[in-house]
Amino acid sequence: MAHYHIYGIGNALVDLEYELTHEDLGILGIDKGVMTLVDEHQQDAIMAHLKGHQHRRASGGSAANSIIACAQFGGRCFYSCKVADDELGHFYMRDLIAAGVDTNHHTEKDQGHTGRCLVLVTPDTERTLCTFLGISGNLSSQELVEEALRDSAWFYTEGYLVTSDSARTTVIEAKRIAEASGVKTALSLSDPNMVKYFKRGLLEMIGGGVDLLFANAFEAMGMAGSEDLNQAVEYFKTLAHSFVITLGADGALVWDGSELIEIPPVRVKAVDTVGAGDMFAGAFLYGLTQGFDHRRAGRLAAAASAKLVTQFGPRMPAEETRAILQMIG
Repeated sequence: MAHYHIYGIGNALVDLEYELTHEDLGILGIDKGVMTLVDEHQQDAIMAHLKGHQHRRASGGSAANSIIACAQFGGRCFYSCKVADDELGHFYMRDLIAAGVDTNHHTEKDQGHTGRCLVLVTPDTERTLCTFLGISGNLSSQELVEEALRDSAWFYTEGYLVTSDSARTTVIEAKRIAEASGVKTALSLSDPNMVKYFKRGLLEMIGGGVDLLFANAFEAMGMAGSEDLNQAVEYFKTLAHSFVITLGADGALVWDGSELIEIPPVRVKAVDTVGAGDMFAGAFLYGLTQGFDHRRAGRLAAAASAKLVTQFGPRMPAEETRAILQMIG
């Protein structure tokens, strides 16, 4: 039996979450509802505009959020990432370990700036991300811990890594190692902009196919080059043995390799959708590692992501995730 349920690799970003108005976004000239890469100067300018706004910070990054969610349910997880030898880098590693995730924290850290993600939440609960990758943009095979990867049930990564040549190459190498070791592979497309601008790179990361692919409806249709969700479903069958297409407040579609399963939504009053997709992926993967079938894993993931959006931030207390697990049974 594998020691780790999931081995993840992704960006290491300290999330700085702010609540702001639509007018603020207009003044800042930021595209709403997607992730935009910015340089340090641009991000500092945004933070200067938001000076005086209350904010929260936590270790983040899409794959990290999913890995932490799995760990909170009780999974054994490892996360490879790259942080700098600065205050935010040391904060990130402490926060990750406190969440119960093993990591490559003994890797020698370079000078530079740890990545930051400004999470801008508007009153309609939409989240807009402005990401300065910092040193995370240089993630490479140096951060891979092959022994941990080979001793895992699943390898999971995020589509956001497609923007960095070295990170994309590292994902391809990690996927090769995983497949050679009998480790199942999973990928999240992460964001509509990744599909819009980096589709070719995402297809390189998917390679000959993955065991499990996560996307929302916009990402799925973008990959398929169609506004017809049914066509996206058929296209995804050529990319993955199984997949999840989340539909926001309408639930999710899950292909288990032979049947398309509709996961009904859990109706709640959302206040912040930050991390909902990450939570869905982490909970779903946890369920599969515990022997859940795809329908039961989908029910757990839907319940967990619904609970998450009723509060601020991409993470719930561990006791709340365990309570959801007991509720699903």
